[in-house]
Amino acid sequence: MTSENPFGQVLVALVTPMTADGEVDWPGVEKHIDDVISAGADGIVVTGTTGETSTLTDPEKIRLVEVGKDVAAGRAKIITGGGSNETAHAIELYKHSERVGADGIMIVTPYYNKPTQAGILTHFRLVADATDLPVILYDIPGRTGVPIKYETILRLAKHPNILAVKDAKGDFSEVSRVLNQTDLMYFSGDDANVLPHLAIGATGLIGVTANIAPAPYRTIVDAVNRGDLTTATAAHQQLEPLVRATMTHVPGTVAAKYILHGLGRISSPRVRLPLVGPEEWEAALIEDEIDHVTGIPGVDFHNFRPDRNAAAGGALPKVAGTTR
Repeated sequence: MTSENPFGQVLVALVTPMTADGEVDWPGVEKHIDDVISAGADGIVVTGTTGETSTLTDPEKIRLVEVGKDVAAGRAKIITGGGSNETAHAIELYKHSERVGADGIMIVTPYYNKPTQAGILTHFRLVADATDLPVILYDIPGRTGVPIKYETILRLAKHPNILAVKDAKGDFSEVSRVLNQTDLMYFSGDDANVLPHLAIGATGLIGVTANIAPAPYRTIVDAVNRGDLTTATAAHQQLEPLVRATMTHVPGTVAAKYILHGLGRISSPRVRLPLVGPEEWEAALIEDEIDHVTGIPGVDFHNFRPDRNAAAGGALPKVAGTTR
């Protein structure tokens, strides 16, 4: 195991900007990646949960890696997420991503199948065997139905390619145990818990709210790196209402796109079915939280112009090809 970090520390779980009819907005993708890197991100996770991996086609997933590499131009690492709950399909996707230049892969626990821990262990090992890229394990039982148990994480930590965990489980005592007993890096996968994770030894974050405001996360990480808890705490508190707006009322992808569009940073808030834009009352709740956001670098809500009609959409999104 190496102590080097091949992923970065401030990683954005990138939304996939789309046109009003649900196609990927490729110029919008380029602009958004450049925006978040310029604001302090040193890692981009494309095709993850926030990127709507479930409804992206395989060619779209591969192109997102290619576009990310071109735009980043060495300024940030490009990590491909998503994968598949079918091991063979996950291997195929990750190998293709490696060929087009991905810097790392993030493997989610197989979802829907509800495998045993032995099945989870085998899935992760086979995918990690199939690539030379560094691997982040994505532990998010709220979406997949099953956790990666402590004992399984310890066994996976012995694989030379498996270097990190994205933790969306929120069990801080387990994180501490794993950090004590392995060389794995931990990335906070829960926007509200970034500072607590960093305070107990996590390496960084993979965040949804960072689509909107990467700069304060850069501040938090840099402050923790130099032992300045006062500055990190102030930035954490400043972010809290924006995190609540993004992560509380609707899926993070939906809220992030609604907010980014209201700020004029993406051309449309559209998401692909079965996700839909916020309903009127949900949008009102998001906007109520935004009223409490002040002083966040790079985010000016004085110019916030949400479009609830655009978020709701009228036509069904078009999806070319298949998801395989």
